[in-house]
Amino acid sequence: MDAPLHRHSCEVAFGDTDASGWMHFPNVFRYVEEAEHAFLKSRGLLVFDRAEGGWPRVHVSCDYKRPLVTGDCIEVLLQITRTGTSSVTWNFEIVNAGGETAASGSMTTVRVNHEGKPQPLSENERGTLGG
Repeated sequence: MDAPLHRHSCEVAFGDTDASGWMHFPNVFRYVEEAEHAFLKSRGLLVFDRAEGGWPRVHVSCDYKRPLVTGDCIEVLLQITRTGTSSVTWNFEIVNAGGETAASGSMTTVRVNHEGKPQPLSENERGTLGG
């Protein structure tokens, strides 16, 4: 990924693998969400609050290139590709310690209020996200 907006390093946990010893496929999204939340927090943006809402996912996609196993050191790279009225589309790439892409994809999140209804991004949120 050229010029990621955020990089998040972590290690594949034993509990995230299946009987094959490889990371179970939906857990890729847990690591991407962890990176997204770390980015939002680093920018002082809301992640989730019952009184203020949050950012549920409305679309996700992923291509799997190579397996990851317990103890693998990985880096999640994030990039914002589109900022809409109330939505943000992120591209992500997960790379292993050798710099090889293990998974890549995209997700779209929508800023919602405490009732779960879409809420337009404020100018502050838009500027902080870089959109």
